[in-house]
Amino acid sequence: MKILFSSYAYAPRIGGIEIVSTLLAREFVAAGHEVILVTETPARDSTSDRFDVVRNPTLARLGNLVRWCDVVFQNNISLRHLIPSLFWRKPVLVTHQTWIRDVGGGIGWNNRIKRALLPWVKNVAVSKAIARDANLATEVIGNPYDDRIFKINANIRRDRELIFVGRLVSDKGVDVLLRGVGILKRQKIPTNLTIIGCGPEEENLRALIRELSLDQAVTFAGEKVGTELVELMNRHQIIVVPSRWPEPFGIVALEGIACGCIAVGSEQGGLGEAIGNCGMIFRNGDSEELAVRLRDLLSDSSMREKFRSSAPAHLQQFRAQTIAQRYLALLRELAE
Repeated sequence: MKILFSSYAYAPRIGGIEIVSTLLAREFVAAGHEVILVTETPARDSTSDRFDVVRNPTLARLGNLVRWCDVVFQNNISLRHLIPSLFWRKPVLVTHQTWIRDVGGGIGWNNRIKRALLPWVKNVAVSKAIARDANLATEVIGNPYDDRIFKINANIRRDRELIFVGRLVSDKGVDVLLRGVGILKRQKIPTNLTIIGCGPEEENLRALIRELSLDQAVTFAGEKVGTELVELMNRHQIIVVPSRWPEPFGIVALEGIACGCIAVGSEQGGLGEAIGNCGMIFRNGDSEELAVRLRDLLSDSSMREKFRSSAPAHLQQFRAQTIAQRYLALLRELAE
């Protein structure tokens, strides 16, 4: 098949959509299909992609690409990329990576247009939570993680307790985690936390650490990717995803689980689906309940091993090749 892969956001930006687009496009090519990826993300100096990437295409260029392809795969809905596809009556599969709502939860004019166009495409949601929000008949296909990179390294000693990986913004709830660690300290339960990531909330978080007297317990490690991130995950017992907002899914939880971590995450949205039976959930924003979950895990090695034993079966369904084959089956149906 000739697949026009639409990913509004793409590398060199770092995020869930960007990761998924890279993994799926590579797997589509590996399966013998011709892929051209279109994105609105500016170019970088060099690329190792095994497929063509067209950045910031004009409408004329986009129209030519739509006419070239057999089917359009859109990783999260983009009106700029979708409307030409519908105009040329190409079969389109749209994967919904997040809520079709404004940041505040409302439904603005652009989201109303997106929702109005959904009956004209094949819809897939990354979680049951997203499918319910779309209020359409959708298939649910969770996001893949890079199983070639994220794995257990038996040569690394697991000598630290908690790790957070993500952008340092208020929605990600790092302050909720810090307050939970502060509760454990008051309960005389020693623990340590490594924070991986950068963002505008870093200074506020450092101030909160001083306020809670956690200076000796918390380490900021900056932004890490690839093998550096894998090594750090392998050193930790528990990965915490304490988001305040309802996460649509949670690739970082899968990455941590693949590296041998137990996952603890907030319950709203699709994060619980990513964690599965490989960890625990707690009420969004509830530091006290989070502290209870962490205390139970830190004090009970048999509980941790029980969760770890569930990881291989859980992760199998989210391997990049497995997810790509599910999508390719749908794309073939559409292209026929």
